[in-house]
This record gives sequence, structure tokens and C-alpha cells, in this order.
Amino acid sequence: MTQRSRSHHPRDPAEIRVDAVLPVYNERDVLACSVERLHCHLAQHLPYDWRIVIVDNGSTDGTADIGEDLSLRTDRVDLIRIGQKGRGRALRAVWLCSRADVLSYMDVDLSTGLDAYLPMVRAIAEEGYDVAIGRRLGPGARVAGRRLTREVTSRGYNLITKAAFWTHVIDAQCGFKAISRTAADTLLPHVEDTGWFFDTELLIRAEKHGFGIRQVPVHWVDDPNTHVKIVRTALDDLRGIWRLKREGF
Repeated sequence: MTQRSRSHHPRDPAEIRVDAVLPVYNERDVLACSVERLHCHLAQHLPYDWRIVIVDNGSTDGTADIGEDLSLRTDRVDLIRIGQKGRGRALRAVWLCSRADVLSYMDVDLSTGLDAYLPMVRAIAEEGYDVAIGRRLGPGARVAGRRLTREVTSRGYNLITKAAFWTHVIDAQCGFKAISRTAADTLLPHVEDTGWFFDTELLIRAEKHGFGIRQVPVHWVDDPNTHVKIVRTALDDLRGIWRLKREGF
């Protein structure tokens, strides 16, 4: 379901600033290739003033050095180092410091097809939505190569979230999201989670505050080398759900 959009005043796309953030932890083997692919795609398809921001979460395998090299030799690529792990910690720190109009992020493996990036950003930049997310479930979405354990865990998690909070969000954990500057400034100071539950908490708070959320169907290909620990992440997410319920959501 698509929620209501906010009031909107058209702007020249060239005046709209967009940050595409890549949170990374020990991603030495894929970082350079992913940045090159993303940079090429944005240069060809994004009509806005964009930059790629690599956020290193205390990597120990030389990822930060590769990111620094990329930032020095590639136009529109920046590196920010954060000493502690946690995707949520990285996104909150970078998004709150940025002055871009649209703040986005994606997983560094680029499992989500980049064709969905422009529709997601445009939903905020030109269509008046406050938050836009990729969804791997529902009409128009396609998923390839996903292991059964991840499929069952993902669907079960989203069912639990919808039942607990009566949210309209179909896929809370897809690593492909964007938010407006105004919504970020309003919501991020209240989001407590610093890890994987960050996404879900942000979306629940956004919906409960009446922000408009656009859900964009994506083509998603499972990365067999993902660093996500399914059981540990699921337990952390359940603790996050319980915390929000105690807060009255």
C-alpha cells in the first residue's frame, strides 16, 4: 500500500542534492567494483546533483584504504570512517551530518537492481513522499537465488512486524531506502537501534508520525556471501519489536 504524500513544490532536478550511502564493514573484495558500477549508473540515469558516500564501520581488512583511494581518484565519491560497527549507527551519523535533500542507502553488494533507484529517489525529490523503500515482496517484485532459510525468515519477520504495529510496509528490511531531509531531521534523533533493526524502527516511526511512504518493487538477487547472521539478526529484531511495543507503538 502507498501512503499519502506531503505537499510538494516542484524544483529544478539539477538543484536537488542526493546522497547515495554505502555502509561497509570488511567489504574489501566487492567495494571497488560496486562503487564503479554505481557511479556509472548514477552518471547515466540520475538527473540530480548526486554523490556516493562510503561509510566504513571500523573494517579490519583494508576496506577503508580502498574507500580512501576511491574517494581520491573518483569524482563525486567521499569516504567517512566510523570506528564502531552497525549499519544504523553509520546511516544516522552520515544522514544527520549531510545537507542533501534526499538521503539514501543501499547494500554494497548491490543485490537490489539499480533500475529501481531513480523511481525511489524521484518519489521524494519530485512526487512529495517523505520516505521511499524497495520491496522484494508483492506485485512487480522479483527475487532470484534466495535461500529457503532467508525467504522464510524474511516473510515471517514482515508478518510479525505488520501484526505487531499494523504497519502498511511490506518489506521493512530491504537494504534499499531513501528519506527526505525533513523526515530525517525529525525521525533520526528518536531512532535508538544502531544495527539491522534500524530500518524497521525508522519505518514504524515514520508511519506512526504520518509521513508518506512510497514502496517501489525491486528485482533482488541473493548474495551467497552475505555477512548477515540470520539467527542473531532475527533475535535482535525481535528484541527491537518488543522495545517499541513497550514504548506504546
